[in-house]
Amino acid sequence: MPCQKRLSSALPSSLLLPLNFFYVQSKCNLNWKRSSGKKRGERVRCSAVGVGVGVEDEACELVNGVELSIGEGDDNIQAYLFKAVKNNNGAGVLLLSDIFGFQDSATRDFAYQVACHGYNVLVPDLFRGDPWEKGRPKPMFEQWLASQDPQRVANDIATSTKWMVDEFRAAGISKKLGIIGFCFGGGRVIDVLAADQGACFSTAVSFYGTRMDLAAASKIKVPVLFISGDDDLLCPIGVLSKFEKIIGNGSRVVIFEGRGHAFAHRPGSTEEDADAEQAFTLMRNWLHDGLLVNS
Repeated sequence: MPCQKRLSSALPSSLLLPLNFFYVQSKCNLNWKRSSGKKRGERVRCSAVGVGVGVEDEACELVNGVELSIGEGDDNIQAYLFKAVKNNNGAGVLLLSDIFGFQDSATRDFAYQVACHGYNVLVPDLFRGDPWEKGRPKPMFEQWLASQDPQRVANDIATSTKWMVDEFRAAGISKKLGIIGFCFGGGRVIDVLAADQGACFSTAVSFYGTRMDLAAASKIKVPVLFISGDDDLLCPIGVLSKFEKIIGNGSRVVIFEGRGHAFAHRPGSTEEDADAEQAFTLMRNWLHDGLLVNS
């Protein structure tokens, strides 16, 4: 069934933002090298705020970004859209954040890096302005998580997907979308793909997904790249292997030795920097093959 037929009625034209309209510009550096004087584990890389210290002249194409309000009524949510300008490849990627939300700097920087490679990346607010905050007492986590209604989250992701589909249709682009997620978002990737069944998304990457439903695996119709570490108690390797086998379609599991949770988008050491760079390259190549080569 065509993607648009699996989604609710079209958004009003007043909510459609042309893909060539944005208000923030800066360049980013594709190299993840640290400059002298930078503290351990801190990378010089793309930034949604500006260019980092030590960024070289060999910068990627310009990337523009804008904060959006999408959907209507109870379905209205906030999101951030990054778009490659000169090297735009016409493909869209929906990025689902970890528990720290769409405004978190690590998530936005990662989304910016993806856009640097030619993509249009939408990062929705999955928590309606109430992400988990690092200062909150840990015993409150389960209570906070329970307040994030799974159906509401699923509806917000559907609203985000529909917005991207409408934008691409208005721009005359018919390519399918890719979806990637970290931690909480990595788990929701599985839920989304099971419901979508290949209608809108043609490829996916799940970074150390949490609370993933193995029963949903048999409903997924597209290949998924799973990236995690063997020291991640929140995303057991054995579970990922089961997902890979059930989903099939060329799905793949890549495990980084000695790495724990969130290493790919929140590296905390020089060693993790190197593995984070490799993980990013794996994801980049996966998206390229799934959205550009095999689309």
